[in-house]
Amino acid sequence: MITEAQLKEMIKEAKSADKERKFKQSLELIMVFKDIDVKKGFSLNETVQLPKTNSPAAVCVMASGDMGLKAKSAKADRVIDNDELNRLAANKRESRKMINSFDFFLADTKLMPVVGKVLGQILGPRGKMPIPVPFNAPIESFLDRFRSSVRVKVKNSLSMSCKIGDETMEDSDLALNANAVVSAVEKKLPNGDKNIKRIMVKTTMGKISKQPLLVKK
Repeated sequence: MITEAQLKEMIKEAKSADKERKFKQSLELIMVFKDIDVKKGFSLNETVQLPKTNSPAAVCVMASGDMGLKAKSAKADRVIDNDELNRLAANKRESRKMINSFDFFLADTKLMPVVGKVLGQILGPRGKMPIPVPFNAPIESFLDRFRSSVRVKVKNSLSMSCKIGDETMEDSDLALNANAVVSAVEKKLPNGDKNIKRIMVKTTMGKISKQPLLVKK
């Protein structure tokens, strides 16, 4: 089991090993798995809420009426109503472009059948099917949750990577985020941390540590 202190040291090393860039780099957590039969269709598609964030995820809300108005008031990155959904149905290229622009989608439960029919074939393979939001549910709370979340995706692979923040954040905050992701992934692995071979951290343009942490032999 890796500790938060170990993660903090790895983050510090990743930052110091890279030269200064002209843009703000992300910090990425990389996990390598072992003793998992990928031929049996091993996959993960988890949403992990990060304790600390200064770069909110982009969230699109699919809703009409009162929920749509509340989503706009809560400054959702985009609100798509029923009419726009039907318009997107006629333009697959625009639909793909729109879907690639957002990290998460939320949808009024009443619109889910329409969403599935119109965009399901594009959203599904990307692992971005909307999270249903019940009528009268606090859409503001949903937005707050997903703005501070990351998606962890693995499909037929023995590795994954995800953003845990950027280089301007404190090492301790980044370590908290990394620990949240590791803990969430561990719970979904067949044998928990026994299925984790290595954990590494890198900046966007930086190199992976030459001596990645070996969690268990």
